[in-house]
Order: sequence, then C-alpha cells, then structure tokens
Amino acid sequence: MAISISLVLLLVILAVIFLRNGGLKVSHALVCALLGFFLAGTSMAPTIHDGVGATADLVSSLHP
Repeated sequence: MAISISLVLLLVILAVIFLRNGGLKVSHALVCALLGFFLAGTSMAPTIHDGVGATADLVSSLHP
C-alpha cells in the first residue's frame, strides 16, 4: 500500500511538471496513463468516478 501511494504521488508530480512545460511527448503520455491506472487501484477511485460521472451528467444536461 505504501509503495502504491508513493508511486501515485510521484506520477502526479511528474504529470504536473510535464503539463506545466507545455510539451507533451510519448514519455509524458505514458506517465499520465500510468497515473490513471494506479489511481484506479487506490481508494480514491470511487470518488473520482462519481465526480466524473456527475460532471458528465451536468454537461450533457446543458442546452446551448
């Protein structure tokens, strides 16, 4: 568990650095994908899933 959390934090830090630099390379996309897979295995996954679902429902209910 401790390794998973520290790995997720490392990947979050790397993803933020890559996004701030503005250049997305293949290695950056790989880090972001790994971050997603590791986040899916944490206890935060249901909260993230519910938040994304609520946001999608809100956006789909808007009529321009």
